[in-house]
This record gives sequence, structure tokens and C-alpha cells, in this order.
Amino acid sequence: MTDPQAVHAPTVTEIAPCGDLCIRTLAMPADTNQNGDIFGGWLLSQMDVGGGVFASKTAKSRTVTVAIDAMNFRKPVYVGDLISVHANLVRVGKTSITVHLEAWVLRRRELQPILVTDGNFTYVAIDEEGRPQVIQHDQPIPA
Repeated sequence: MTDPQAVHAPTVTEIAPCGDLCIRTLAMPADTNQNGDIFGGWLLSQMDVGGGVFASKTAKSRTVTVAIDAMNFRKPVYVGDLISVHANLVRVGKTSITVHLEAWVLRRRELQPILVTDGNFTYVAIDEEGRPQVIQHDQPIPA
């Protein structure tokens, strides 16, 4: 049985980034794991930063991360890759926002970006005391 309120990510095309560009950064040697690839936790944190920027802009308030769902680590990230995080609004609730984030890389000597990671991040809007607050949202909400 399918939950009609379930959050589903937009269709991932894997052809080109889609959504708002939230952050762009360079993968550095200090960000590697024991195998010399970029550590997945570092990439996840970059996605969270980008998603937080998008969520705060959408909610017009501070937001905090409350959940990460449906993460797909598709391809490795290497030192020197230029990482771009793109956000698409999935759902706006009373106090929460769900955002689908995609991390794309542009590798040296490559002309096309490569989708490396995507997933859904949920943020809650908070007030000055850190309590959830109602989101005043004026953008159309996807069906």
C-alpha cells in the first residue's frame, strides 16, 4: 500500500543538474578517506550545507536538519573535482521542508558534469529560541 503523503524525489535525469545551485566547492586532499577517494561524510556535509541554504531561503527563517532519506552514492568523488549541489523543493509542511539534493562533479578534462550523489533532506524552520515555527511559504508546492 502506498502512502499518499509519502515524499518522492523528482526523477533524476543523470544528464544535467536540475534545480537551484546552492553551493560549489573543490574537493581537496584533506577530504579523502583511507583509499584516497573523497570521504562520503564530507560530501554529505556539503550537501547539507547547500540544502540548508535553500531551506532557509524558502522558509525565510533559520532551519535545522532533522532527517536524511534515500541517499544514493552513485560514483566516487576525487581530489580536484569541482562539486556543485543543486536543490529541488519536494514538499513544504507546516514547519518542515523536504528538499531533493543532487551533487554533481566536473572532473578535470571532462566536459559534462557527472551525478555522484542524491537524496532527500528534511529541515525544520525554527524561531529565535530554537522552537519549530510555521513556514510562511509563497512559492508553488510541487504535486
